[in-house]
Amino acid sequence: METLPEQVVGTEAAARVADVLLLFTDGPATLGVSRISRELGLSKAVVYRILQSLVARGLVELEPLGREYRLGPAAAALGARALRDSDLRGASLDVLRKLRDETGETATLTSLLPQGRLYLEQFEGVHEIKMTVELGRLFPLHAGSSGKCMLAFLPPDQLDEVLHGDLVKLTERTIVDPEALASELDTVRARGYAVSGGERQPDAASVAAPVFNVSGLPVGAISVCGPRFRVTNEFVDRIAPKVTEAAALISRRMGWGTAARSGNED
Repeated sequence: METLPEQVVGTEAAARVADVLLLFTDGPATLGVSRISRELGLSKAVVYRILQSLVARGLVELEPLGREYRLGPAAAALGARALRDSDLRGASLDVLRKLRDETGETATLTSLLPQGRLYLEQFEGVHEIKMTVELGRLFPLHAGSSGKCMLAFLPPDQLDEVLHGDLVKLTERTIVDPEALASELDTVRARGYAVSGGERQPDAASVAAPVFNVSGLPVGAISVCGPRFRVTNEFVDRIAPKVTEAAALISRRMGWGTAARSGNED
């Protein structure tokens, strides 16, 4: 029998630990050994050993009834440090605040992840009835304007992976047909921003534009979101230029356009 190199074995073990931790970023707050085993296709014995190692380091903890696990204080500390040190968040705070003040609606910042997206920050709207988002929770890219505006500008291989993957229907308005979604993304690319009405949450609507890094790849998105009865077509037409301008400003802070400017100077 062929023996795998030690480096390969170590990499696979590290990937399993990471996969277990990432399961806690979405879905229920607590998970049991059986569910983790089913979700990841690992044996219960392997899952149990990983969880015990994570418990010993404070990354997960056993809930009071002793049947399921949840994220521990060390995981919270890691998340807080990552949020505090995020270049994307630091480049966006004043822009988001201004966008909220100008529109009266909630302004959000989303970060792109290999397996989807999550909200990093929000400035809540000024109205009594307003839209808020759950920070740190993983969402799919195909549902909602923040996800679609990043998805539209991904490299073709990554885009195809999403289009031919599991397009979960979060609401009745979520676009899950690959051809319809591809057509929607063509529209997003043409105008530079995405619009959503009830695709992620039934009564919410939003306008979002992508944020690019120095390589011209999407790394995040900013949005203005509110109740659908206030985010009308007239509101979208009025606010979309502000959202795209704000996203472009953050992109420049992230280095977008630097290479082009340097090339012009040579």
